[in-house]
Amino acid sequence: MTSEVILGLLIPFFGTSLGAAMVFFFSKQISGNLQKIFTGFAAGVMVAASFWSLLQPALDSSEHMGKLSFIPAAVGFLLGIGFLLFLDEVTPHMHMDNQMEGPKSKLKRTTKLILAVTLHNIPEGMAVGVVYAGWMAGHAGVSQAAALALALGIAIQNFPEGAIVSMPLLAEGMPKGKTFWYGVLSGAVEPIAALVTILAASAVVPVLPYLLAFAAGAMFYVVVEELIPEMSEGQHSNLGTIAFAFGFVLMMILDVALG
Repeated sequence: MTSEVILGLLIPFFGTSLGAAMVFFFSKQISGNLQKIFTGFAAGVMVAASFWSLLQPALDSSEHMGKLSFIPAAVGFLLGIGFLLFLDEVTPHMHMDNQMEGPKSKLKRTTKLILAVTLHNIPEGMAVGVVYAGWMAGHAGVSQAAALALALGIAIQNFPEGAIVSMPLLAEGMPKGKTFWYGVLSGAVEPIAALVTILAASAVVPVLPYLLAFAAGAMFYVVVEELIPEMSEGQHSNLGTIAFAFGFVLMMILDVALG
C-alpha cells in the first residue's frame, strides 16, 4: 500500500481530531445560551450530513434498482432508528446527583451521541476505502485526485463532528484531555473501516447503501430524541433554531461543494 493511500485514509481522522481539540479553547462550564447554540448547530450539522453524506449516496448507489432504488436507504434508515431505540430501551436510566432531568440524563445523551457519530464515521471511512480501492484496481473513472478530494471533503465535515463529541462531555465536567481523546477515538474508526474496506472491497460494496442509511438513521434518532428538545427548552430557544439553520447550511455547502 503506497504512502499516498495511507495519507488519504488518515486525512478524515485528522479532521475529527482537530475538531475535538476545540475543547482546549473553551472554559470548563458552558453557559445555557451557548449550550443551546452549540446543540442547535450540532443538530443542523448532523441532519445535513445525514442526508448529503449518507442518504443521498445510498440512493445514488442504488440507481440500478430502478423504481426500487429506495429500498436500501429505507431499510438501512429504519434499522438505524430501531437500533438506537433498542439501546434506549435496554440501557438503564442514569441520573446525576442533584441534577435530575426526568427519565433520561445528559450522561446518557452524550453516550448515544458518541455512538451515533462513531457509527456515522464508519461508513464514511468505508466510502473512502471504496474509492481508493477502485483507484488501486485501475477502475475506469476513479483517479487519485478524486479519492483525495473525497478524503478532504470528509475531513472538513468531521471537524464539527469532533467538537460534537467532545464539547458536551466538557459541559458535563469531564477533564479537557479526556474529552479530547473521546473525540479522537470516535474518529479512529474511519481509517480502520477504510483499510478493512480496501482489503474486502468486493464483499462490502453491495451492502454499502444499507450501511450509509443505517448511520443516517442513528444520527436522526439522536437529533430528534435528544438535541432538538434540549435546544428548544426554556428561554431563548430561538438561539438553538438559528444555530441549527447555520449548522445545516454550512454542512450543506461543504457536502455539495466538496462532495
